[in-house]
Amino acid sequence: MSSDQRRIQPRKQPRQVRAELTRQRILTAAAHVFADHGYAAGTTNRIAERAGISIGSLYQYFPNKDAILAELLTRHLDDGTAAAAKVLTGPLPESIEEIFRVFVRLAVEAHLDDPHLLRMLLEQAPRSNELLERIGRVKRDMVGHTRDLLEGHPEVRVADTATAARLVIATVELGVHDLLAEPDPIDARRLEDEMVAMLTRYVKG
Repeated sequence: MSSDQRRIQPRKQPRQVRAELTRQRILTAAAHVFADHGYAAGTTNRIAERAGISIGSLYQYFPNKDAILAELLTRHLDDGTAAAAKVLTGPLPESIEEIFRVFVRLAVEAHLDDPHLLRMLLEQAPRSNELLERIGRVKRDMVGHTRDLLEGHPEVRVADTATAARLVIATVELGVHDLLAEPDPIDARRLEDEMVAMLTRYVKG
């Protein structure tokens, strides 16, 4: 394990319920502190104070704020992967337009709680090799599912489904991420409607 990877590894993996609750309290407090103060000013002292614990107790779980931020990003990825898997393995609508609406709404809902915090997570969180591999694996899985969907759908006319699948995923991921976290964000419902219309026109030719 490299020194960078060790830097963002949590110190303690809780086995008791009480320890796990403390760990979750630290992560929740950190999310609020980073959202309120930004990453640079979101110190471990502020996080510990917000969580109602001593700084020494915080350091029993995380060696520094980089490790806390990385854990928040990991939790976001895990939640998003679980939500996407539930959608993709369940019954989907028949029309490609409504399928895209499911995709876009899933991305929008993942950003609604605090889009500015999510922007910070994705842009400033330290990345271990393990985390980068996980991000890459999630993206490849989503692209693969989308390509299979495009290839088998009777309404789709786009010829290069491999490129189309990558474009669809990148458009949803980057478009929602950028436009909801702007200082003057687009209304979420309007963003959903316009993005669904754009993607539908693209694949139907």
